Amino acid sequence: MALGAAAVGVIAVLVFVDLSPRVQGDFFFAYDDPQMQAVREVADAFPGRAQLILRVTVPSEDVAGHRKEIGELTDDLLAVDGVEGGFSITTADPENSPLFQRILRTPDPGATNIVLQVDGTDPELLLPSIEAVVDTHESDQLSIVISGVPAIVEMVRRSLYRDLIVFSSAAIVVFALLIGIIYREVAIVVGTIATCLVSVSATLLIVQALGMGIGLLTANLVTIVFVLTLSHVVFLTANWRAALGTDRPTLIRGALSKTLEGSFWSMTTTLLGFASLLIATAQPLRELGMAGMVGTLTAFTTAYVVYPSVLGKWARVQASPGSNFRIPSLRRGKGTLWFAVLLFGSLSFGLPKLDTDPSLLAYFAPGSELREGLALVDADGGSSTLDIVVSVPGGGTVTSPEAYPRLDALQAEFEADSAVGVVLSPTLIVDHARTIPLAGLFPVETLLDLASSDALGSIALGFVTPDRARVRYSLRMRERVEEPREEIMARLTEKVEEAGLHTETIAGLYDLQAKLARLIASSLRIGIGGLLMLFLGIALIVARSGFTAVAMWVCLGVVPLATLGTFGHARIAIDIITSPAANIALAIGADSMIHLVIRVRRLAARGVSSPWEDGVEQIGRPVMSASTIICVGFGIFILSSFPPTQRFGLAVIVGTIVAATVALVVLPRLDTVIKDT
Repeated sequence: MALGAAAVGVIAVLVFVDLSPRVQGDFFFAYDDPQMQAVREVADAFPGRAQLILRVTVPSEDVAGHRKEIGELTDDLLAVDGVEGGFSITTADPENSPLFQRILRTPDPGATNIVLQVDGTDPELLLPSIEAVVDTHESDQLSIVISGVPAIVEMVRRSLYRDLIVFSSAAIVVFALLIGIIYREVAIVVGTIATCLVSVSATLLIVQALGMGIGLLTANLVTIVFVLTLSHVVFLTANWRAALGTDRPTLIRGALSKTLEGSFWSMTTTLLGFASLLIATAQPLRELGMAGMVGTLTAFTTAYVVYPSVLGKWARVQASPGSNFRIPSLRRGKGTLWFAVLLFGSLSFGLPKLDTDPSLLAYFAPGSELREGLALVDADGGSSTLDIVVSVPGGGTVTSPEAYPRLDALQAEFEADSAVGVVLSPTLIVDHARTIPLAGLFPVETLLDLASSDALGSIALGFVTPDRARVRYSLRMRERVEEPREEIMARLTEKVEEAGLHTETIAGLYDLQAKLARLIASSLRIGIGGLLMLFLGIALIVARSGFTAVAMWVCLGVVPLATLGTFGHARIAIDIITSPAANIALAIGADSMIHLVIRVRRLAARGVSSPWEDGVEQIGRPVMSASTIICVGFGIFILSSFPPTQRFGLAVIVGTIVAATVALVVLPRLDTVIKDT
């Protein structure tokens, strides 16, 4: 039955579920997301299109000598569906126009840019067409690199999809091999994998039915649900194998009764942890919260509906007790406890160093063609867009004799900033309009009217409002600058005020990256802090002892602190794709502690003289088995060529090791020391 259900589930997923991750075109935010309000305001006031930048390099420093090849490339690119316009050295003159000088030229005399304006076509459809044209024209004479927000987001989506298929499948194979090595029983291996596949399939189908699909953060949902299901299965298996006898119905009822309470409260803890993400303002975090809740409930239900049918019918019964997990006497554990305090305390000091705002370059592997190309574009003139909308304090038009010189001065100030690359503004558009014969005789207002007409491609409409009350500065920010984004944007805002102007709005990819960093930090605080508060109540219910509940609460708090602190010390960034690993580590830690404390409580109720020692001996093996399987399985992710997937796998491994150590080594000794004191 389990194999049949697993087969049906997998087929249903392949038929009905779209496994391609949805990655939004504005750095992972949906257009109706609250974080996108500033972007929407700028788009409404200054109509424009997303841009793709193609950096074209020739073997010599003679770009002009390759005008024919560049012109043919430009023509073919402009013919692609979804491309609404564009500029290159064959359509505009960078020699005489200050505007196109900044857009098309690079510091490298052997390179030039082709800038394409694209419509709202899905990058998943648009980019392959662009790449096909590039492949046709790329040769020894032309080396072409594609950049721009649509290209970056599509590259992230492709990496997520590849890793979702390849590494999730590889992790399942590794899980199966390890389960076979640990249990050495075909029925348990087949039953475990079948149960986990049913759980994963059911979760994906339910998530799809709810209209969520696979998003940026839910791309790792397969492995998350697999691990949650595996945890219940491992403890069920341990209690089955610990029982002696030949009456299968009695044995399976005994295993279920011993495991159910711990599994229920572990499920509740994990469920509440994911539920805490529902109050986040970012849609990807809310989607993860909802999908995680579905996966948590599905994992619990499947483990107790599907797996017992395999265990009770096919698994071997035990004729003699197996060996247990042994620990030294807890009465001599103060030294171990102090060592743990020093170790985990020192790790937690890495928290202030934690980087939740990695650069765009950090999403791609060092040395990869994509990263090196993006780095070249970034060095030329920046790779992350930032829009700053300004106005004249107290009202008035920006074209007045008093205000316009301030715009020109602000252009120069922005260009002088080390974090800023190319800057486009109305002053450059006016200077461009003045290149038309006799246009220099006209006032600024007339030149802007001219640049807003079809004669100059209506280019000014994207930089100044019709009432001339507000203007937009379009900046390309350098990602290799290590200064925090918030400080850079504060400095740029200060430049606006010093120029005698007022900042109305800040928007763009660069600003969204800063907002995303704040949301990641906020979600970690909300998710971890909220779960710890809720866990204290669950610990009181499970332990039925205030001292033990406090010990559990302290130990669970150590898990995320040590895990994230380790990343801080190692200077490893926590991006939005890596951040869910904290939830998995918490779930693993809570699961182990709850099962252990319930076993200790039951042993104490039976009058056992050393309940903690006996509890660790009985629960230690399944905890170590589950931890080993999880660590090796997620170790596969470190082999990915996509850095966020590598960091995700590493974070789960570190969290799992910390959780197992805290549950089996620290918690028993801490509770014993507290009670002795």
